[in-house]
Amino acid sequence: MDFAPLSKARYSLRKFRDQAVEPEKLELILEAGRNAPTAHNFQPQRFLVLQSPEALEKADSCTGSHFHPPVMLVVAYDPAVSWKRENDGKDHGEIDAAIAATQMMLQAADLGLGTTYVGMFQADKLVDSFPELAGLVPVALLPLGYPAEGARPSRLHEDRRPMAELVKYL
Repeated sequence: MDFAPLSKARYSLRKFRDQAVEPEKLELILEAGRNAPTAHNFQPQRFLVLQSPEALEKADSCTGSHFHPPVMLVVAYDPAVSWKRENDGKDHGEIDAAIAATQMMLQAADLGLGTTYVGMFQADKLVDSFPELAGLVPVALLPLGYPAEGARPSRLHEDRRPMAELVKYL
């Protein structure tokens, strides 16, 4: 699919089919996150792939959003690695992780899979539940899988502010 139609068609999937995600598709999605641009190419983004029922249940207990996907990706960053802006110390790790998440969501859509960006979770509880996240800052959860029958974009999906409200030409 061409990028413009893909970026317009991609939506936040909240109903998943009970079907495994093929390992080769998962690898392409993870590769899209690995290839994401990062500040000074420091590559602080880190991913946790949750697939076991136990891991998915633990993640589910850390969020108010319950979508029951076959895979959940935890997108985080390592603050020991992320670039900090010199003049004010602004940490770009969260930005880098969000860019990686976006690329992974678009790659998933291109492969016929769906995701949604979940920012509503208890970060401390998530880190406590997964020791692999020690020292990392979780940014997003990405439920991942095939759309269930009848899944569709929310009624607000097509609502977009006018370009003139978003862009100023100087």
